[in-house]
Amino acid sequence: MANWTTNDIPDQTGRLAVVTGATGGLGLETALALAGKGAEVVLVGRNPAKGAEALAAIRSAFPDALLRFEQVDLARLGDVNAFADRMLAEGRPIDILINNAGVMALAKRQTTADGHEMQFGTNYLSHFALTARLLPLLTAAKARVVQLASIAHKPGRIRLDDLNYEQGYRAWPVYQQSKLAMLMFAIELQRRSDSNGWGLTSVAAHPGYAHTDLIANGPGQGAGALYRGVISVFERLFGHSSADGALPTLMAATLPEVAPGGYYGPQGWQDLKGPPGPAQVRPQALDADVAARLWSASEQLTGVAFG
Repeated sequence: MANWTTNDIPDQTGRLAVVTGATGGLGLETALALAGKGAEVVLVGRNPAKGAEALAAIRSAFPDALLRFEQVDLARLGDVNAFADRMLAEGRPIDILINNAGVMALAKRQTTADGHEMQFGTNYLSHFALTARLLPLLTAAKARVVQLASIAHKPGRIRLDDLNYEQGYRAWPVYQQSKLAMLMFAIELQRRSDSNGWGLTSVAAHPGYAHTDLIANGPGQGAGALYRGVISVFERLFGHSSADGALPTLMAATLPEVAPGGYYGPQGWQDLKGPPGPAQVRPQALDADVAARLWSASEQLTGVAFG
């Protein structure tokens, strides 16, 4: 797997892929690569104008690409359910689901339309609900399901007594929790697929430190020139492009010999950049008891159950 690139992606002709947050950054690069390999790709995002731009960008590279945009605000479970209903009505099995969309380290506590803390609700709960609702289409295809985690999971903890951080909100611990939850979801989904015979291959990936709008739209909002300058220098020294940052996701989504319940990320210094490969999972992400309790809480919070 040394120096794995998009050239190593097998032919995806005839397969259907759904990518959330696909109108920019990592999601767009992921959708672009999958479309270039022949997959039919559903680009999920909340902004129709950005959706049109993303479709045009992919078609300029691959004129025959099979694409469509679906407007879904992942901060609204009603939108998630409506999108799932549309997909279920079509009845087409989904071969690849990539739960990529997210927000990062919002300075002030915000809530989703359903009253959940914004980072936990958008990054994790919406994808939990989406995967549950799409389960019949995923099992029909024996799908590959990819959750986007982060190196931020390493210091993360699941605050089971206050998942929505109604008390003591702090931007980075909340982000860390949401990304740890995504990694634990990937691992627990594989456990449950194995025990229930769903036939899924559930994996997780992280991009390292990729140049996207995530920081600008999160911790960078309202930041001064000094902060922006430091971030710019850090990106040049230790980061890599969004195209390179998407490679672990693409590996997780398409590698024929992928490890069920596995985790993929950059192989360079501190996992920040470099070619993709197996990534380190911190012990707290492997806690099956916490994962089961998080799963039960997530079903209660979203009103959606698996199986």
